[in-house]
Amino acid sequence: MKKLFLFDFDGVIADSLHFYADLSQRALEKMGTPVIRNTDDFLELFEGNFYEGLIRKGIDLGEYFNASAEIFATADYSKVSPMPGLLPVVKELASRHVLAVISSNSSEAVHEMIRRFGFNGCFREIMGADFKLSKKDKIDHAVAAYGVDRDSTYYIGDTTGDIKEAREAGVRSIAVSWGWHSREKMAKALPDYLIDDPTELLNL
Repeated sequence: MKKLFLFDFDGVIADSLHFYADLSQRALEKMGTPVIRNTDDFLELFEGNFYEGLIRKGIDLGEYFNASAEIFATADYSKVSPMPGLLPVVKELASRHVLAVISSNSSEAVHEMIRRFGFNGCFREIMGADFKLSKKDKIDHAVAAYGVDRDSTYYIGDTTGDIKEAREAGVRSIAVSWGWHSREKMAKALPDYLIDDPTELLNL
């Protein structure tokens, strides 16, 4: 029976923490609301949904999207690299199951990096912030679109917010230890699985 594997992008597939923390900090400074002063401030926003975190900090999302669009347009995405050891695992999974990406990033940026990393053809769909802001809503969409029951659907994330939204959507959560939040922090979020190596995905 086919399973549905939904991958977060940044921190799971892409090694991009400092790249995006810097861009987001610059966008907020451009707005005159520097609520991110360091990487820890940035990571705190991913203890739940990133965009809801910004709203709680008093940030207007429309203004943030406008400011970040200008900042991100000048970004050098060649500085972002793929996480090691993931490509062969993803290709093996894609040969047997349905894979998609769910991200807080823009779909366009994810598409570009997926192509550059060599993951072409592995993912049926890229659902970025331009599709829906809530990862729970994106998970719900994927479950309905691909006709896989929630018990056979896995969301793979690297932040406690990912695990919370997977739980809210009623799917299985897989926390990775190589991402943005520490292994200890991810364990406290009580995911269904906590993995240290991409090859562990092949055993599910």
